[in-house]
Amino acid sequence: MAKTLILRCSVNSLITLLFAFVFVAVYLAGERKLWVFEDEDQETMQRNSSARCNLFTGKWVFDNMSYPLYKEKECTFMWDEFACEMFGRKDLNYQRYWWWAAQPLSNLRRPPKASLFRRFNATALLEKLRGKRMVFVGDSLNKNQWVSMVCLVESAIPAPLKSLQLNGSFFKFKAIEYNASIDFYWSPMLVESNSDDPVTHRWPERIVRISEIEKHARHWTNADILIFNSYLWWRQRHKMKLLWGSFESPDRITKEVEMLRSYEMAIKTWSDWLDIHVDRNRTRSFFMSMSPTHLLGQEWGMSQPDNCYNETLPITKEGYWGSGSDMRMMKIAEAAMDELRAKGLKIEMLNITQLSEYRKESHPSIHKKQWTPLTEDQLSNPRSYSDCVHWCLPGVPDVWNEILYAYIFNLT
Repeated sequence: MAKTLILRCSVNSLITLLFAFVFVAVYLAGERKLWVFEDEDQETMQRNSSARCNLFTGKWVFDNMSYPLYKEKECTFMWDEFACEMFGRKDLNYQRYWWWAAQPLSNLRRPPKASLFRRFNATALLEKLRGKRMVFVGDSLNKNQWVSMVCLVESAIPAPLKSLQLNGSFFKFKAIEYNASIDFYWSPMLVESNSDDPVTHRWPERIVRISEIEKHARHWTNADILIFNSYLWWRQRHKMKLLWGSFESPDRITKEVEMLRSYEMAIKTWSDWLDIHVDRNRTRSFFMSMSPTHLLGQEWGMSQPDNCYNETLPITKEGYWGSGSDMRMMKIAEAAMDELRAKGLKIEMLNITQLSEYRKESHPSIHKKQWTPLTEDQLSNPRSYSDCVHWCLPGVPDVWNEILYAYIFNLT
């Protein structure tokens, strides 16, 4: 069963060091908790959430006592792409880090009364989801996070009362007793594209129907919690071929458009759909910021051919930012969410980019199922086929879900 959420706030003053000491003591006792001010009403808590505790700035702390939150081999629905231990990885320290979130001194207005706590608790989350749907929508990195979430909660459900159904682009994990589902829908561009098949989607030319989303969106219209992402598949081209009309139409119109402008157009289509169709009283939406890649070892001091292959420790340089993360794309997504919030939608960006940038050692590298046979050249050069994009499980996506859990329970 998933253990407790540890997202603690620290500051650089003597008073805060004393608080930190208390928190460490609580942590060692197994009581990992999250601050919630007793005398702030719900509206104030939501308005001042970033001031109360910035969950996205901090450092990774090694902990071989309480992490990982689950064991890879005990997760019934683990995916081979993320099962690094099963595919030969011996160094498992990447599973044993928790994220210490730091609070600026200027935000500590008074000592917290800490009278209301939420543990990371699979049963509590399932109860929260009773009769509801949580849907992850996006690419394989969102699938990575979805598998993490399934692994975090499924141990709390007896075997006969849980199931996994696959139907094309739609993956449904069902908690039968709770009448709850945690789903994943494959839609790497959010809008329609020729990469919409969850199995056969790698084409020399990527074509995007930039103004069409309904084919996908009808599968998650009635969700209670939506978690989106879409970055990686846009980054693989300098220009995108955009399509107006259907793929089959002889009169279709195509035009090559610069990637960033294409992404902005897709986000506009997505946000317009949310504005029109999402039930503002029912649905909460989240957008995950960019998941970093670690393809260029020289960016953290290694030689040019190096990447995440054989890495065993996180990056410790504060503020490290690799070239694989595009701030411009995240600003486009964030601007769209600002507009949606102004229109009354409950939507947040979970900015997991910086905290994930440090974790160069947590990718599968060569320790995953290879769907096509490797060539002799590849076998002689493991770096050439190392996966430095996705994440081993247990691992970094579990922390993304701990943060999502904190938002669900403390900002609702």
